[in-house]
Amino acid sequence: MSRSAPDELLTSRLRLRRWLDRDLEPFARMNACPEVMKHFPKMLSVEESNGFVGHMTREFEEENLGLWAVEILSSEQFIGFVGLHRPTFDAHFTPCVEVGWRLSRDFWGRGYATEAAQSAMADGYERLGLQEIVSMTSIHNVNSMKVMERLGMTRNPDDDFLHPRIPVGDRLSRHVLYRLCPETSPGRLASI
Repeated sequence: MSRSAPDELLTSRLRLRRWLDRDLEPFARMNACPEVMKHFPKMLSVEESNGFVGHMTREFEEENLGLWAVEILSSEQFIGFVGLHRPTFDAHFTPCVEVGWRLSRDFWGRGYATEAAQSAMADGYERLGLQEIVSMTSIHNVNSMKVMERLGMTRNPDDDFLHPRIPVGDRLSRHVLYRLCPETSPGRLASI
């Protein structure tokens, strides 16, 4: 049986922690940003954004994993989320655990997503004993695919899929799937 999720994970620059009420407003603002939400079906209303936080909070309690609120250590500024999640749709690769992230536009390009995802993945492999972690995104989201590659994840085009929650024909429906399995790629985990 896996141990409960810790209250926080620390990296050299970041704190991944449980969600606080003070995160709701900047998270809602981030979810209403067209650039941040470019590769998602829609921007979120304040109510939808708050509901998402509620779901993430419950996931920590029920699954012992979740999407952490991320803040910069030096300033305690909220910048988005990074963590592990169990997708709830059916696909050829589910059930699985996914590493995911969403950061405020002001914090892109600084390596924060990679740094935080490495910490979350290490927790998943070490504390939860996961055998594989996947990540997925729209085939158009080149920036997220670069993060996946920096994490040591690999893509097999045969794993690409049509996301079941996005209408077929929508420009976002085709998704790529990246995988990292420590048993078959132990050298790739050296940085995690």
